[in-house]
Amino acid sequence: MAIEHISDTARWVAVYRAMETERPDAIFRDPYARLLAGDRGEDIVNAMARGRSMAWAMIVRTALFDEIILDVLRQDRVDMVINLAAGLDARAWRMDLPADLRWVDVDLPEILAYKADVLRHETPTCRYEAVAADLREASVRQALFARLGNESHRALVVTEGLLVYLTEPQVSALATDLHAMRTFQWWLIDLASPRLLEIMRKYWGKAVERGSAPFLFGPAQGTAWFAPMGWREVQFRSTMLEGRRLRREMRGTWLWRFLSRLSSRKRQEEFVRMSGTVLLERR
Repeated sequence: MAIEHISDTARWVAVYRAMETERPDAIFRDPYARLLAGDRGEDIVNAMARGRSMAWAMIVRTALFDEIILDVLRQDRVDMVINLAAGLDARAWRMDLPADLRWVDVDLPEILAYKADVLRHETPTCRYEAVAADLREASVRQALFARLGNESHRALVVTEGLLVYLTEPQVSALATDLHAMRTFQWWLIDLASPRLLEIMRKYWGKAVERGSAPFLFGPAQGTAWFAPMGWREVQFRSTMLEGRRLRREMRGTWLWRFLSRLSSRKRQEEFVRMSGTVLLERR
């Protein structure tokens, strides 16, 4: 069994960060990824269909999140980053962040304890806090957001690799609770389309469902889906287009691009927006 628990997806993605880090032309470096992934992470990737050939998408996603986080920090005087379902993300250690920035990782107790143990001899580059919480519990989530909202002036919320595992009502509740905090100015997400969900379910659906982590969220409306909850798109970075820029494309993407040129403008837009990293701003 590849995925036994939703937290195993963090080990899965950590292997991809390690793979990229070990390349001589790496587009980012995460010196902690291999250690965090452990043997369990390798076993998961080896058991997944196309486990290594599909790494490019999550590598591109990691690079884009890095770029956008740094851009927002530079331009918008952010004093807190709230990393929801943080998993084994090591940005607070591996990135050159302002020393006075507050970085808050939120996740289930077991995975945060594991990460703390692995990184116990390492020093974060900013003011780091880990909060053990089950974000599916509304009262817990709302109390946490209220506290962090009162303690920040301009916060960036990050949810990398989270929304796809939630139902639409769960995402709606999360979006609403985040918007209720006036200091939560930006929300950085990754977003799949219904077509991409079909592809992901084809290759990995059974593996993640056995670990109670099915792929669920991919709204047909794209980022417009978030508008009723008070969020608007200010930046969309297409995984396909950015993969070409970063030279981390899927094998055979040239054929997709060729076929796209023969399609209608609507189908070309669908191709570009099949997967992306999105910066949302509160309205």
